[in-house]
Amino acid sequence: MTEPLLGRNIAVAIGGGIAAYKACDLVRELQRAGADVRVAMTKGACEFVTPLTLQALSGHPVFTDTFDAAQEHHYGHLELAKWADLFILAPATADLLARVKAGLGNDAVTTALLAFRGPVLLAPAMNTAMWDHAETQTNLAALLAQPRYRVVGPVAGLLADGDVGMGRLAELKDLVAAASSLAVSGPLAGRRVLVTAGPTREFLDPVRFLSNPSTGKMGLAMAEVARALGAAVTVVLGPVEGPTPRGLELVRVGTAEELLAAVMPRVEAADVFVAAAAVSDWKAQQVSPVKTKKGDGPETITLVRTPDVLATASAKVHANPKRPLLVGFAAETHDVGTYAKEKLAKKRLDLIVANDVSQRGAGFGADTNQVLVFDGSGEVLRADGSKRDVAKAIWGLITSRLA
Repeated sequence: MTEPLLGRNIAVAIGGGIAAYKACDLVRELQRAGADVRVAMTKGACEFVTPLTLQALSGHPVFTDTFDAAQEHHYGHLELAKWADLFILAPATADLLARVKAGLGNDAVTTALLAFRGPVLLAPAMNTAMWDHAETQTNLAALLAQPRYRVVGPVAGLLADGDVGMGRLAELKDLVAAASSLAVSGPLAGRRVLVTAGPTREFLDPVRFLSNPSTGKMGLAMAEVARALGAAVTVVLGPVEGPTPRGLELVRVGTAEELLAAVMPRVEAADVFVAAAAVSDWKAQQVSPVKTKKGDGPETITLVRTPDVLATASAKVHANPKRPLLVGFAAETHDVGTYAKEKLAKKRLDLIVANDVSQRGAGFGADTNQVLVFDGSGEVLRADGSKRDVAKAIWGLITSRLA
């Protein structure tokens, strides 16, 4: 990808060393590369640079204290861990490396890191003697033995205390380059993902249409998480309002016919096709070219079916030796499992994600969801929480199938 950090959520965790002041420039450089950045700081880091400075630079509150009622009102350390696609520890001091290796959770940085499951970039910075110490090297080696940890630096040069040697924080360009490399090294690196999201609209006349309340939030969450896992993602998006995640190829459509026309040329090249759009199933048999005026009595509109985008795409790719993994969505109001499994079989899908949209917190427009996922053998996953959390759980299942 040409812009690997575009649209990524990056947590910068700052340790208590003199190089902490360089984290200010790191935040700005990551933002210039298109990332959204949030900051966590150890108590020691707050002695070198103020949280207010990092808040002003990042545009987000800075997480510094797990015992602060305001910061932990919504379990701040867990929220940061769920939000982030990548953690960067800069500077990673000898003390911070030791505590991370030991699995401690005694400050804002280590508690958030304990709850995080994604890639971590370590940027050590310390005095040469501390860097050369056997325990520091042992701790670093133990962390790097885990695939999710990478290291950049330190480099040799004049240190703040006047010594010359290894221990300087890596250069900013090298930090950003290492972060960019990690951003495309997830389990979906090299994969192409096609996602449909949002509603479609079928116009009756120039001012009226048939549609549904979908906001596209679940489909966009699926796209955003796939991007964070390293995939190249194309989203075919119906008419929704509000900002969309950055770093995605976006194709805007209005009707079911337009959705079909956008999907069909792209589906064969995809490794995964996620059909999360809420397609309007009917359209008017005849569309009035002018606004229809109200009459005094009942009105009759003849409806016909719109194309079944998922079934058509599935039929197109099923005979291919290498076809995408097909994931459908089923929004139901009753007998959720029954209808979802019928749709799974009829459209020859690999997985189907079903939810009861009549339930509070699981319907259209909500920021949360509760889903059941089925394959041909039956139920394989239950997930609930924010739509991003649910998307992460679904992608965990998908990536295991791809592997």
